Amino acid sequence: MFKNPFSKKQARTDIDVSHFKKALQKELSRLESELKSVGRKNPDNLKDWEARATDVDIQASDSADIADNIENYENNTAVLKQLEIEYNDVKGALGRIKAGTYGICEVSNEPIEMGRLEAYPAARTCIAHKNTKVS
Repeated sequence: MFKNPFSKKQARTDIDVSHFKKALQKELSRLESELKSVGRKNPDNLKDWEARATDVDIQASDSADIADNIENYENNTAVLKQLEIEYNDVKGALGRIKAGTYGICEVSNEPIEMGRLEAYPAARTCIAHKNTKVS
């Protein structure tokens, strides 16, 4: 009987984890910068980000200006949502490095392909399970 050496999410020894850690830290820094450009940390939940509203001129009488402000806020919200997903993925990958489970598919417990990790270091699944929702 074949025993899968990664069945218990053991640490991988076939990859240079420091290479991926450096790439993930660089990506985390970039994402934080972009998040700060459209939002701020939620003061009630520091693990959450919220979109920054544009300054609204209360004296503005032109409804087009008010509509532009609302549209800018909605755009910030959409951008922030995607950036926050990426940010949390990167933070999760750094956590997996720390835990020694980086590079292991969260669905099959098999090693994630090196090409996938190079393309997306925060990958949580192998290519076969890339469309599987993981919590």
